Amino acid sequence: MAESRPLYLGPRLRRLRRELGLTQQAMADDLEISPSYVALLERNQRPVTADMLLRLARTYRLDIADIAGDDGEDYARRVGEVLRDPLFADIDLPSLEIADLAMSFPGISEALLRLHGAYTRESQALAEQRASGPAAEENEPVREAQRFLGQSRNYFHAIDVRAEELAGEIEQAGGATAWLAAKGVRVRFLPPDVMVDSLRRFDRHNQQLLIDDTLGPSSRAFQIATHIAHTAMRGDIVAVVRAAAFVQTTTATLVRRALAGYAAAAILMPYAKFARAAEARRYDIEALCGLFGTSFEQVAHRLTTLHRPGEERVPFFFLRVDEAGNVSKRLDGAGFPFAAHGGGCPLWSVHQVFRWPGEVRTQWLELPDGQRFFSIARTVTSGEGRHGRMKITRAVALACAAEEAGKLVYGGEPEAKATPIGVTCRLCQRADCAARSVPPIGRDVLADDYRRAAQPYTFSES
Repeated sequence: MAESRPLYLGPRLRRLRRELGLTQQAMADDLEISPSYVALLERNQRPVTADMLLRLARTYRLDIADIAGDDGEDYARRVGEVLRDPLFADIDLPSLEIADLAMSFPGISEALLRLHGAYTRESQALAEQRASGPAAEENEPVREAQRFLGQSRNYFHAIDVRAEELAGEIEQAGGATAWLAAKGVRVRFLPPDVMVDSLRRFDRHNQQLLIDDTLGPSSRAFQIATHIAHTAMRGDIVAVVRAAAFVQTTTATLVRRALAGYAAAAILMPYAKFARAAEARRYDIEALCGLFGTSFEQVAHRLTTLHRPGEERVPFFFLRVDEAGNVSKRLDGAGFPFAAHGGGCPLWSVHQVFRWPGEVRTQWLELPDGQRFFSIARTVTSGEGRHGRMKITRAVALACAAEEAGKLVYGGEPEAKATPIGVTCRLCQRADCAARSVPPIGRDVLADDYRRAAQPYTFSES
């Protein structure tokens, strides 16, 4: 009978510890071993014994099969595929050596896989960029996730309906904390130094949901709702992600995270109740914040999701940018032709509201093709709550079609003068724009050494 080989689970054990938000000292205390022994296990300098495997499963309520699954064979297969790359064609790489590497040094194997993955993605992106310009970015996970949400108009019926049911259960139970308590989960608010740089962490061993106690009320509520979404609604979220059949794992992860946030907002602001309130208050975001105990950004985000068949409300486009103009969130429920590549238009007030922190700024917008939109923009902040924490200020904007603006408390006269904006400079043909950064595609710049126009560029008429 063949001798059983030692079980090394270093990388997997380290991932588990980080997922649980534990230090090596905390895990050592839980398992009744020394911190140095935890370090040796994580570095694969000691095998995991049967007794240790049972301790891990019992302490953190995990399935032994999930902990002890054989990473070695999977690493050997994946490393073997990587080493068949033509780049290594002149190197003798026996399968036995590959298996030894995967089994004895899974950390190095993982590093090799990541490095080759990054090299492959960069090579493909460079090739696609040379062939088709900006289109190469379309396969980037963030772009793919945004495209998926946009195609769904940021509305997921099954998730929204289930969240509304949960909201009813939570209300009957006396609130989210009481509802979780009935499920055997205790909610605790702890200082940041105890939270190990986490805003929210679930202690599976003690069945405790730990929340950073410096968060404001709306952020606390959202973090608790997000945990409920990740647990009570996990099947609904996974079903949507699986049906989409994303090629890249990162895209699936981003979409799953976005759907959990979507579900959390739907729990805090149940569809029927929120839609009625939005209409009754004429989409007054700050009034809705007070009604539902949520933040300005959370309400603005939720307003983009009101597309339930038969119960539709004003469709909105949502954008969040930082002071450098980087877009960190984009949700389209209004058909706004936002540029997938390049910067946005600096004439849109969402790029200017940093001058008026916390103040709502409204603006009529007109695109080159004559489409008109009404925009609401304001700054939002995160990271507040204690001295020394970095405060991040961003701007969010909601835009709806001009004909819908009269339903909003912010709406002015439909005939008000609109700001002429473009989708992005490369696609905007407005010749008289003084804010232009680059000339549009397909237009020749006129050379005139004896005249300087007010605009950065002047173009030929052809």
